[in-house]
Amino acid sequence: MGKQKLKSVWVYHVDAGSCNGCDIEVLDVLSPYYDLERLGVKVVPNPRHADALFITGPLTRQTRIALKKAYEAMPPKPRIVVAIGTCASSGGIFYNSYALYNTSPQRGGRDRLRSGGPEMIVPIDMYIPAVRLHLRRSSTGG
Repeated sequence: MGKQKLKSVWVYHVDAGSCNGCDIEVLDVLSPYYDLERLGVKVVPNPRHADALFITGPLTRQTRIALKKAYEAMPPKPRIVVAIGTCASSGGIFYNSYALYNTSPQRGGRDRLRSGGPEMIVPIDMYIPAVRLHLRRSSTGG
């Protein structure tokens, strides 16, 4: 058997119409305090170089084409898609909004779970529904 070459995970981040709460949390784990880059996670500016796609926010009608193009521009393997935050996982508080892209014929409060999320356009591999993605610093006086 030949040796398999391992490399760091390169990530492309897409905001699909969020309120920027989850975007701040994603960018916070890349800050010098947590520094995920030392573990090999690197944010790239182009989806053609990415191994993983991080999506935050519900899927709006305005961002669905951009999300589809970013997904199609990624290399075929490995292609990992992660929905981060409640809005990307289930539509959040915006689940029944007119601005979301939703192909469900039953709107009026009877929507199925995860309506208005990005899984309408791209297949999602992992859901992280929590808004707080990391532990806050302890507030010890001193």
